[in-house]
Amino acid sequence: MHKDSKRREALLYHAKPVPGKIAVVPTKKYATQRDLSLAYSPGVAEPCLEIAKDVNNVYKYTSKGNLVAVISNGTAVLGLGDIGPEASKPVMEGKALLFKIFADIDVFDIEVDTKDVDAFIETVKNIAPTFGGINLEDIKAPESFEIERRLVEELNIPVMHDDQHGTAIISAAALLNAVELAGKKMNEVKMVISGAGSAAIACANLYVSFGVKAENILMFNSKGALRKDDPKISVEQKKYATDKKVSPSLQQAMEGIDVFVGLSTGDIVTPDMLLGMAKKPIVFAMANPNPEINYDLAIKTRKDIIMATGRSDHPNQVNNVLGFPYIFRGALDVRATKINEDMKKAAVVALAELAKESVPEQVNIAYGETKLNFGKDYIIPKPFDPRLIAKVPPAVAKAAMASGVALQPITDWEKYEEELLERLGSDNKMVRLLTNRAKTDPKRVVFAEADHLDVLKAAQIAHEEGIALPILLGNKEVILELKEELGFDADVPIFDPKTKEEDKRRLRYADSYWKSRQRRGISLLDAQKWMRERNYFAAMMVNDGDADAMVSGYSRSYPSTVKPLMQLIGKAPGITLIATANMMMTNRGPMFLSDTAINPNPTADELAKIALMTAKTARMFGMEPVIAMVSFSNFGSSAHESANKVREAVAYLHKYYPDLIVDGEIQTDFALNAEMLKAKFPFSKLAGKKVNTLIFPNLESANITYKLLKELYKVDSVGPIMLGMEKAVHIFQLGASVEEMVNMVAVAVVDAQEKEKRKKMSAK
Repeated sequence: MHKDSKRREALLYHAKPVPGKIAVVPTKKYATQRDLSLAYSPGVAEPCLEIAKDVNNVYKYTSKGNLVAVISNGTAVLGLGDIGPEASKPVMEGKALLFKIFADIDVFDIEVDTKDVDAFIETVKNIAPTFGGINLEDIKAPESFEIERRLVEELNIPVMHDDQHGTAIISAAALLNAVELAGKKMNEVKMVISGAGSAAIACANLYVSFGVKAENILMFNSKGALRKDDPKISVEQKKYATDKKVSPSLQQAMEGIDVFVGLSTGDIVTPDMLLGMAKKPIVFAMANPNPEINYDLAIKTRKDIIMATGRSDHPNQVNNVLGFPYIFRGALDVRATKINEDMKKAAVVALAELAKESVPEQVNIAYGETKLNFGKDYIIPKPFDPRLIAKVPPAVAKAAMASGVALQPITDWEKYEEELLERLGSDNKMVRLLTNRAKTDPKRVVFAEADHLDVLKAAQIAHEEGIALPILLGNKEVILELKEELGFDADVPIFDPKTKEEDKRRLRYADSYWKSRQRRGISLLDAQKWMRERNYFAAMMVNDGDADAMVSGYSRSYPSTVKPLMQLIGKAPGITLIATANMMMTNRGPMFLSDTAINPNPTADELAKIALMTAKTARMFGMEPVIAMVSFSNFGSSAHESANKVREAVAYLHKYYPDLIVDGEIQTDFALNAEMLKAKFPFSKLAGKKVNTLIFPNLESANITYKLLKELYKVDSVGPIMLGMEKAVHIFQLGASVEEMVNMVAVAVVDAQEKEKRKKMSAK
């Protein structure tokens, strides 16, 4: 990507539509004067008095129990160094965002303008009554050690410096599994750590708590091996320093060692150093963005290597997001007075054990794997694994209780796990899963309206993010001008169907189309004329194998865009009906709504087919469909023809697809309210299930519903997703945003991947 373009995009992201990434949202009603009198004066006096009687009531009547402070003084911000408190704020807001989307924890970011340790500690102590926990962030060593130590001792809420302990916890889980796979023992492995900052010390200390001997660890900083007689190193560092008269070089130190841990800088480890390590070497090269040794070079050099990095594009990413959201979640939920070593170790063990369990299909799909299995390429869970929130917080909470720091112990663990899984709805992971899967095998996607700025921008993002391989259609001169404006300097194919330059290709497509439809009233002249139109041209590119997928519809109505696709592409084998579904990113998780764009008034038979196609699409995204066939009627309460056809569709599905979780006809509120449904209709196949798919009785109700959700509640929508087409062709909503178009491109790529997979399977 053009450097200026990337810089502009980053700045725009943080500035628009409103500055920053987080906001305060009310959690109580505030519509009436009565609501306001309860929220503030005079009603607010009552909880104030209750808290004055017993300070612990603050957890009952305020948000303290789910509120964490992310606090920094900006002295060690990412790779930027000491840039000051104000300049650190975007990073702290980003950390707040991760807390919310992964563990449903609310955050206030606090930037403190002092480098004085005592002043910083005093500031945090003075504001601590506001919060249920404190996450220290981006504070330079060695001050960070003292700040964390004293705050842990002097406060009665959880405190953790994630820069120190986050990497330690995740890498320790990876180390436990790597050592096991290598057939070695923790108390016998010899280790070199490159890096001597707060993260390196925390890693070493945690490894020692799991059995690694301190005398078997040698630590390096930028000047070489740490020496015990060096007066400049800290007390914490001396534990891992050498007392030899002549300090070994990094290459000498790596001779015969079992484990290398990199927390330093890129490309400092050579192939020769790897070759000098013991059998089945364990290498955690965690410098970002460039590891201490390139991953591909490392695995090429040593076939027996077990390797982890900090990068998402290689196996075994040591990513702090696997730890801090869930550790604080568990600590908050038992009102722990601190995050102690037992709780950190519990998180390590939980992560290590999770990597050994069968991986959900959703995770396999997201990472483009047939089946992830415990082994050298999978020693720690993936960040998108939905089981993390149900696995790590309970382990942390139990450790807090066992170690005596939990003020509110949990007694019903089954209920607690259900509550944790409910919190998943606040994190719409599906879009990230979708784009991640597309990246595993990007396909050639035709953008039929690439001479529109927003469409071209979507193509640029898809290209730069590795989601798709764009093919641009439209006025070539305009496209080139817009590319320059956007800084889109990648060399991607550009076609203008109306120019002489494309005569040969256009005539070939026309001839191909005419031969397939000549007995259906299509003349060669008609075919040649239509191939000058971009949607016909794009569809034939996909039909003839010059592209894998196409997207269009940004500037034209849905019917005018879908018509050429129906004429040229047609239905998939065995399919008699085309339909569409929208995937809505609601606060209860992804919801599929069908049919939102094509069939005005489907019959009972057609509704059943729409339900089956939508179920297939949900599975394509790694979701097991739980389908409510909705109506204004509940299980026969009306004899109206609209309700009857839904009832008939359900009866058909129950008879011929008994394993499909589907029921109806049912009103939407009952479908979505599990308690109401179970109380009123316990016989339903949906009772006790979380509905994630709604099939509507007609186009009108489906279209109105998804657009109402989108506009009134700002629910993100992916779609309409075409169901039942032979090729991966998808249509943007008229005037779609760039983000919506990028999401649809990812859908098109995943659809193309699935169609290619099915084609290969049928050919066997």
